[in-house]
Amino acid sequence: MKSAQPTLAQLAGLLGAELRLAPGASEAQVPSGLNTLQDADVGEVSFLASANYRRFLKNTRACAVLVTSESAEDCPVSALIVSNPYHAFARATAIYQTAPQYAPGIAPSAEVHPDAEVHESVHIGPGVVIEADVKVAEDAVIGANSFVGAGSEIGARSRLFPSVTVYHGCYIGADCTVHSNTVIGADGFGFAPHDNKWIKIHQLGGVEIADEVEIGACSCIDRGALGNTVIGRGVKIDNMVQIAHNVQVGDYSAMAACSAVAGSATIGKHCTIAGGVGIVGHVSVADFSHVTARTLVTKSIEESGSYSSGTPFSDSRSWRRNAVRFGQLDQMSRKLRELERKLEHKLHTKGSGSDDI
Repeated sequence: MKSAQPTLAQLAGLLGAELRLAPGASEAQVPSGLNTLQDADVGEVSFLASANYRRFLKNTRACAVLVTSESAEDCPVSALIVSNPYHAFARATAIYQTAPQYAPGIAPSAEVHPDAEVHESVHIGPGVVIEADVKVAEDAVIGANSFVGAGSEIGARSRLFPSVTVYHGCYIGADCTVHSNTVIGADGFGFAPHDNKWIKIHQLGGVEIADEVEIGACSCIDRGALGNTVIGRGVKIDNMVQIAHNVQVGDYSAMAACSAVAGSATIGKHCTIAGGVGIVGHVSVADFSHVTARTLVTKSIEESGSYSSGTPFSDSRSWRRNAVRFGQLDQMSRKLRELERKLEHKLHTKGSGSDDI
């Protein structure tokens, strides 16, 4: 059963906010939910976290807005004053979240091996398969049609949404979330060429995922060839991300959709990897690095900072001309170096009457 929603005063207490009531407002009002400044209806709470949205503040219909003390004076409704409105908004989403809550129990159609250790508080949905020697800790949720392979472990309060596949010998820590159709522990892409054929390198490692990790839908984290592929504490991985065998991702890094990391690469702590980034194998990325969208990382990043590659879009006619010029860069560079050499020669032989350039 969903718990009762808090009053404005209770919400302020939960978020550590100072409540400044608008004329006629009541701290006993029970907000109905969250919304943006421009779309909030009467009874909803909103937030102002960016100056780009300040123009919507004066006309908002929200009953209260999460704002900084600097913005509170311009707030026409009740203000929930905090130092970081976006952080407070994130915490508020947990209060108003609408994801179903599941009671403990095992669905009749689930198949749980008798050698598996499943805590009595766990929810296991219809069609789930739990193989031998699996351990599922307290208050975990295994969504419908998910699979957990032999010898794997699912930590306390972690949730696998429907149709998640966890291969054998993988570890998922506590308070993790894995969204639908993600595959954890598939074989890494390892093949040895021999006699014009590919010989499979069987992947003998596993996957180790620390606490508080969230993994989006349709992502793949491959098992290690020998040691484990390791995802650090608090890492956030978006949809459709590929992480190859023996990759190491440091604590609290984040990776946006469609990024891919090749085998044995190491990403440091507190890094952000934007959408569509490619990172080649056997390189490392320093802690606190930011790699912008569509960048290809071809060598190690040894100092923290922001890194980019690729070319921005333009109209097609200009892009085609620039693409031709790109193909001519080497030839142009060689001509420029030759001209520089001739100029240096002329300067050293001034007065000789040479007119080479």
